[in-house]
Amino acid sequence: MPDSTSQPAFDPKEFLAKVGEGKTIVDFRKNEVVFAQGDAANSVFYIQKGRVKVVVLSEQGKEAVVGILGPGQFFGEGCMNGHSMRIATTTAMEDCRLTAITKAAMLATLHSQPKFSELFMAYLLTRNSRIEEDLIDQLFNSSEKRLARLLLLLANFGKEGSPQPISPNISQETLAEMVGTTRSRVSFFMNKFRKLGFISYNGKIEVHSSLLNAVLYDKPEIKR
Repeated sequence: MPDSTSQPAFDPKEFLAKVGEGKTIVDFRKNEVVFAQGDAANSVFYIQKGRVKVVVLSEQGKEAVVGILGPGQFFGEGCMNGHSMRIATTTAMEDCRLTAITKAAMLATLHSQPKFSELFMAYLLTRNSRIEEDLIDQLFNSSEKRLARLLLLLANFGKEGSPQPISPNISQETLAEMVGTTRSRVSFFMNKFRKLGFISYNGKIEVHSSLLNAVLYDKPEIKR
């Protein structure tokens, strides 16, 4: 006889999509601030829909875009590591739907649900690898190659499914801040990539596999 008391298998994605104890679903409009640098850090966010921009402000008032995150990614996890205040400002780049999970609920689920722990750990490892790659990129690559790599990342090259167009909400100013160069240089490189057939514009930016080949095999035309 089957055990009528058995519970359905835990589904991490379903868990993150629903309201529950310590969990709320929140919607943010484009340009609305999710949390600001210096705010109290007491929850983790999961992106169900939309993209957010993570910006750090220096004591001198200089801003730097340190990340653009999309569906399936977490942010604000610094509160799990003892950060009592937010170290960056996160803003919706388009209409977003987020799951907000309190620190207590996050810890309880990580301890009780191995599948959720695996999902969160995989995210942290991927994020850590990305940070290391970004550092190497800044140290050793030209601003042109850094822009090419950023476009490939934003278009989700190397992930499951086909590459996605880059939202027009991601401006050249934002790209320049992430690459660490000026907007005029980004504009110059974008026009160059378009002429070489690496990208095309149709409201959104379409990134072609030829850009990936140029970066991987260091083709001379990307340096020309």
